[in-house]
Amino acid sequence: MFEIGSLTLLKGIGIFTLGIIVGFINVLAAGGSFLTLAFLIAIGLPPNVANGTTRVGLIIQNVFASLNFHKLKILKVKFAFLMGIPAIAGALFGSYIATCTPNEILKKIIAVLMVLISLITIYKPDKFIKNRDFSKKKWVFMIIAFFFIGIYGGFIQAGVGFFIITASIWGGFNMVEANSIKVLIITLYTIMILPVFLLAHQVNIPIGILLGLGSIIGAKLAINVSIKKGDKFIRAALLILLVIFAIKLFLF
Repeated sequence: MFEIGSLTLLKGIGIFTLGIIVGFINVLAAGGSFLTLAFLIAIGLPPNVANGTTRVGLIIQNVFASLNFHKLKILKVKFAFLMGIPAIAGALFGSYIATCTPNEILKKIIAVLMVLISLITIYKPDKFIKNRDFSKKKWVFMIIAFFFIGIYGGFIQAGVGFFIITASIWGGFNMVEANSIKVLIITLYTIMILPVFLLAHQVNIPIGILLGLGSIIGAKLAINVSIKKGDKFIRAALLILLVIFAIKLFLF
């Protein structure tokens, strides 16, 4: 087990710096947790502990980001809370599976689905943004979608933001709004599932806090960039990260 006593100054600086980078990527688009998992495993954490530890940093990062998006009057709080309910239910199930099940096959399936579904949405967002009216059928679809998104988020987290943004755009929100919805929904379900990983002894709290403190800086930078650059920039960033992380998932 990786103990905090073996955390050297160099590793500590590396973790904090990683937090800045990951916070920027996660809040601007999605997929930063792939970097977190790879780095934490590289410095000695078992994969299951790395998976659980990322949740601590995410809570700190996304609480900060959510408050700032709300202050800027961008965050669609009602929609995020409504979709957060099925996401929490799914995440609780997914986090339980994560504590006792390998995930290699699932990651490859998700990589394929990530590309097929998200690329369509990223290239043709206007089709969905013009239709924000929710019929009963659409509400049912969204609830089911966010339940399964929650399962994946609870299971591995890395890359879940791609799915939340996609589903939010299907709901009729633009990229900036979808981004703000993403951070709040992840905040809600991550707070609920963290105890599952804690009870399984799969969290290194000091490292998670260090990641979170760094990610606050990255999140602040990402919010400023997303507001100034707008939908097109976020869509381009999301597309690039989507392809990179999908290839990583499928090949490694």
